[in-house]
Amino acid sequence: MSGHSKWATIKHKKAALDAKRGKQFTRLIKEIMIAARSGGDPDTNPRLRTAIVAAKAASMPSDNIKRAILRGSGELEGGQIDEIMFEGYGPGGAAVMVEVATDNRNRTVSEVRHLFSKHGGNLGEHGSVAWMFERKSQILVEQDKAKEDDLMNIVLEAGAEDLRNDGANWEVISAPEQHETVLRAIEQAGIPTVSAQIGMIPKNLVRLEGKNAQGMLKLAEVLEEHDDVQNVFSNFDIDEKEMEAMA
Repeated sequence: MSGHSKWATIKHKKAALDAKRGKQFTRLIKEIMIAARSGGDPDTNPRLRTAIVAAKAASMPSDNIKRAILRGSGELEGGQIDEIMFEGYGPGGAAVMVEVATDNRNRTVSEVRHLFSKHGGNLGEHGSVAWMFERKSQILVEQDKAKEDDLMNIVLEAGAEDLRNDGANWEVISAPEQHETVLRAIEQAGIPTVSAQIGMIPKNLVRLEGKNAQGMLKLAEVLEEHDDVQNVFSNFDIDEKEMEAMA
């Protein structure tokens, strides 16, 4: 299983079990606030439009969304949030990118660096691993929820670039600007999704086994649990049997 899709599945299942809606809302609110800096009108701000779609999918109240837009656009106080992308390596040499939204840059840098060091990784310089990834729309659909040919026809007609099989899910890859159109086409067909986001998709994968696989999953987990972390992306690849053995 590849890190960019498998980890999304793991996160989805974990969220369903833990029901950490408050933390999920915090992340979504930060993304709306950051997106709203470029304008508070979702009709002319694609990133804001995508953030609002994600918030509504998580059943966030409309008032929360409106307040986040107003704070982000400067119409209300409390919109001072920095967006940072950390780059580094995890156990076994897997590349890791960590998307952060914080109101205290120095504190967050120190804490993220500590997490990398504590869990067998190391934080790198800006650009150290970014070249290994492409910014893409990624939508995951459980394989038993749609037939490959049917889903392929739907997403390609909507402008998707590729439909991949990650072993457990169909992974729909599109250009970022096609994210909403492709997602809407899937939803209109009555097909449920595991996750839908614009993120960093690895160009190549690094196979991990044993302790390196366990260590990389632990690093990804502790990074995700940090209050300021929005997303974690990696190019690790773990065999399905390996995943089952660790479950």
